[in-house]
Amino acid sequence: MPNPLPPSIDATQELLASADYVADRSLATALYLSLTMQRPLFLEGEAGVGKTEIAKVVSQSLGRELIRLQCYEGLDIAQAAYEWNYSRQMIEIRLAEAAGEKSKEKLGADIYSERFLVRRPLARALEGKPGAAPVLLIDELDRTDEPFEAYLLEVLSDWQITIPEIGTLAAKEPPIVVITSNRTREIHDAVKRRCFYYWVDYPDAARELEILRRKAPKAAGALSREVVAFVQRLRKADLFKLPGVAETIDWANCLVALDKIALDPETVNNTLGVLLKYRDDIERVSGEEATRLVAESKAAAAA
Repeated sequence: MPNPLPPSIDATQELLASADYVADRSLATALYLSLTMQRPLFLEGEAGVGKTEIAKVVSQSLGRELIRLQCYEGLDIAQAAYEWNYSRQMIEIRLAEAAGEKSKEKLGADIYSERFLVRRPLARALEGKPGAAPVLLIDELDRTDEPFEAYLLEVLSDWQITIPEIGTLAAKEPPIVVITSNRTREIHDAVKRRCFYYWVDYPDAARELEILRRKAPKAAGALSREVVAFVQRLRKADLFKLPGVAETIDWANCLVALDKIALDPETVNNTLGVLLKYRDDIERVSGEEATRLVAESKAAAAA
């Protein structure tokens, strides 16, 4: 049985925390308004800051089905919304012909009916029952092209999909929609106008430490503090790709796997590939720079 929507901002923050998602009040406010006013929530930010995780947490906490549309270049209506089951339609035509059916109008009406319709994520998301509408995650919308954005407008404003052969599929209750973008390109204003917008930034040190406490519970307290201090300093460096929260969690868990209770330059140099994903960034940080950052991190963690 689905859980009721949170009645307040505080309850929304508690709902996220119940699934170990540490959110600040501004994010909880945006999510609360999105849920209460049945508006899509558009989350933008760097990769690895927890945008996709929000949809997963909402689905888990509210007991709603999660329907994920992973976007990619060339995504079209057949993969995103619906398509016809052409093989079954052909079989139906052959059977009708064998039975002596001559009316093209009747045959056309038969094969273009809902029983031959293959529902993809957007269409499935509109089928939710009142009180149990699913969570629709449209992930990394910036990977698609503008024609697909234009197609989304009807879904996001009228909660329906127009199918020329049979009419419209309309939602009895709007799904909970979370849209994410890594901002590899700008999303058109027409999409953003239909959503509540929130920029998901890197967390401050206190929040990131709390995230590690929940997501890397085996890490010693001193190690977690040093890891957070190190990553916080790393994000101020001139790197091609700064480490996200996901990388912080991975790194802390890797250090635990190596039986480390504190940072040391050798281990940091050997595990930079967990934090940084580009060779130039690793070369820039390794060696003397890593040694300096370790020393600063230890001092900050001890303060």
